[in-house]
Amino acid sequence: MRVKQLFTLKIFTKVLQNIIFNISLPVDCRKIMSDSIEIKLPKKNALILIDIQEKILRPIFNKDLITKNIKKILNAYEILDENIFLSEQNPIKLGTTIKEILPKTEFKRIEKMEFSLANSQEFIKELDKKKITNLIVCGIETHICIQQTVLELLQTGYEVILISDATGSRNKLDHEIALQRMLHKGATLTTTESIIFELCKTANRKEFKEISNIIKN
Repeated sequence: MRVKQLFTLKIFTKVLQNIIFNISLPVDCRKIMSDSIEIKLPKKNALILIDIQEKILRPIFNKDLITKNIKKILNAYEILDENIFLSEQNPIKLGTTIKEILPKTEFKRIEKMEFSLANSQEFIKELDKKKITNLIVCGIETHICIQQTVLELLQTGYEVILISDATGSRNKLDHEIALQRMLHKGATLTTTESIIFELCKTANRKEFKEISNIIKN
């Protein structure tokens, strides 16, 4: 993707040079430029579940609703899409992911000590390998591991969709300020129900009844 961007930049520079010096743009150059504008790489999603571990979850504000929403998005995502990543912060001391949040389908578990998941080379290599472009993020805590992960991923060029009602912190204010900061830096905020319908796209698909039941329950 980045090679494509550099190639497009070179063509744009050539166009400017032709305009400045009043030189006609060659036909083949016009065709290459047109192709570079029209060809778009397909978007590819991944669901990122951050640090949903018993000892971290226990003091989280509104934890029951957050856990319920994470289960909803996970259950729906397993039906509608693929590529699930699950991170655990210092699992030896803080425990592993709670059982009700463990995916039933294939997923990648990343253990970490740094707060930002984006600092995991294993994680980044997997994203590159699978050509992931869009990261749908939920988990805890909003103002620590989620915020640091999201800000670094945005800087790297990923599109980040943050599920606001499936993330949380011990203090409500920390959660709200972190959401504002990530939004200001380019993250997209959404809700559990909204992103599920966005992934589903149409009521005509065979899985819609199952998805509808997940949302209602």
